[in-house]
Amino acid sequence: MKALEWTLRIALFGEFLGHGIFAYRAVPHFQELMAGSLGVSTETAANILPIIGIIDFGIAILALVYPMRAVLVYAALWGLLTGLSRPISGNEIWDFVERWPNWGVPLGLLLVRGWPKQVRDWFR
Repeated sequence: MKALEWTLRIALFGEFLGHGIFAYRAVPHFQELMAGSLGVSTETAANILPIIGIIDFGIAILALVYPMRAVLVYAALWGLLTGLSRPISGNEIWDFVERWPNWGVPLGLLLVRGWPKQVRDWFR
């Protein structure tokens, strides 16, 4: 079970590190996705994306060194929403399907770590 947990932790680290780099650099593709799915200008997206990138870096590090269950829920929801941004912004549904691991990996890690029984367990 430890090997599975570490595999998922490393995968989640890589996902959020990679996405964080693209967001921090405000790559045009991410600007277009944000503009197309949220209805903001690409200029606004370019200003917001570096903040998202910094948050993604934090999630990546936490996933690796201290994967709190609350962080894993955030990562799963963020992965789901960013995957959905593809068809919402006009791409094919398969762009979303291809990204199922973006929410499946953190959800799997949450299940491996165990569903919390008390509120404080969300932060362990």
